[in-house]
Amino acid sequence: MRANRDNVCLYVMLHASEAFDEHASAYDELRRRLIPPFDSFYGAAVDALALGVTPPTRVLDLGAGTGLLARMVRERFPASELTLLDASAAMLDEARTALGPSATYVHADLDDPLPDGTWDAIVSALAIHHLDDAGKQRLFAKIHDALTPGGVFVNAEQVAGPSALLDDLYQRWNERGAKALGVSESEWAGAEERMRFDRCASVEDQLGWLRAAGFADVDCVFKDHRFAVLVARRGGG
Repeated sequence: MRANRDNVCLYVMLHASEAFDEHASAYDELRRRLIPPFDSFYGAAVDALALGVTPPTRVLDLGAGTGLLARMVRERFPASELTLLDASAAMLDEARTALGPSATYVHADLDDPLPDGTWDAIVSALAIHHLDDAGKQRLFAKIHDALTPGGVFVNAEQVAGPSALLDDLYQRWNERGAKALGVSESEWAGAEERMRFDRCASVEDQLGWLRAAGFADVDCVFKDHRFAVLVARRGGG
């Protein structure tokens, strides 16, 4: 049974990375229009890094894509040593163009072992929802163990509503907001195609999984419908 679940998860992740490969060059500009609270959402994620080791020296970005969040981290903390991990080679190529040799790039899946070493901060934006619930819990445990004492995990994520009715309302809110920002019918259809690979979980479930992984301080510091920023701090620092 476990092998079957792992095979399904691998299938989803492989096809998700292919879908994002196709849209890598235009991804940043489109993301800004697909996320109605874009500035507040990403701003809250970067602000949350102050809850951990400040300033963070070693920062790992999981599912880094084009390096959008990593660039914001670098702007706030210019001395940070960034490592970007993503399953899409095309996305990492875009990140490498933007950040150059000042960062390290790792082509890997979220189910793979994390890069060696301990981290002051581990961040992620709109990536972990591609894992199933068991995969999220395994990743949260790996993240906890990879952080230095006092280190912080910041997950800017697309989340499920706490009920089917609210989840549907959130989806329709997102569509209305994106189209008000200029997203075309064809662009929204493309986004919906990529959303087929989403396996979102509620804020409540994820906060519980983070506590179960051993994190000392856990909270949702931002939420606007289906977009939330979850923060978890490892104890001891």
